[in-house]
Amino acid sequence: MGKINWGKVLLGGLVAGIIIDVVEGILQGVILGPEWRQAMQALGHPLQETGSKMALHVLLGLAYGLSAVCLYAAIRPRFGPGPMTAFYAGVGVWVLGNLLPSVNWGPRGLVPGHLIAIAVVVGLAEIVAATEAGAWFYQE
Repeated sequence: MGKINWGKVLLGGLVAGIIIDVVEGILQGVILGPEWRQAMQALGHPLQETGSKMALHVLLGLAYGLSAVCLYAAIRPRFGPGPMTAFYAGVGVWVLGNLLPSVNWGPRGLVPGHLIAIAVVVGLAEIVAATEAGAWFYQE
């Protein structure tokens, strides 16, 4: 079993994180942004879209990308290199970072269910695609 190449994890993770940030920016900011603003206003918590909050979201996207490629590197010796292993890593990060929190918060009825459902479905596609792209850069 080889050692993890942390430089390649960082490179692949940054690629994956950028993909996640771009997709999330388009989905949450442009496409669903007006509905999120309306939902939060209805809760009495209007969105405060500041530069520091935007930076936090960018950092979270990068953290998801780094986590996915790190998981890919960790499971690669057992599952072998390639797209299927990247798929498993992406799904693993999606389950822990997107699906389970959404299942926890969704039924509380605080925001419209369709917003959560769209975010979960698109989140699966984006994290798998981002992990595939980031894994392409990883080699031990």
